[in-house]
Amino acid sequence: MKNTILILVGVFIIGSIFLLSKSSFQGSTNTGGYGQNENAHNVSIVDAKQIVEIHAKGGYQPQISVAKAGIPTIIRFDTKGTFDCSSSVRIPSMNINKVLPQTGSTDIDIGTGKVGILQGTCGMGMYRFQIQFS
Repeated sequence: MKNTILILVGVFIIGSIFLLSKSSFQGSTNTGGYGQNENAHNVSIVDAKQIVEIHAKGGYQPQISVAKAGIPTIIRFDTKGTFDCSSSVRIPSMNINKVLPQTGSTDIDIGTGKVGILQGTCGMGMYRFQIQFS
């Protein structure tokens, strides 16, 4: 009886540690406290151009944006007291390297989005974002 209780307690503790470590790993998204929001409403169409708004500070929020392919697209990076490496944006597939101001809004015209995923990072490659065009 005593051994059974010890075994059950051990299984419970190991299971709790596993769940805790799994949720901690999934929550580690390098977004500077913003969290990841795959259902973000950060894409709008203004004057026949698609604008994808991304906040840059301690990472990029949202990390994943969903946009329509075939529409001229602008990525608008908003900064507010950004002093970390997320103020340096890289989109390697488009040969884009841009330093953002510490505070303000910066538009990067990426042309007409094609079906697929456009990936970007900070200047150091620590923080990532992507735009899924469909």
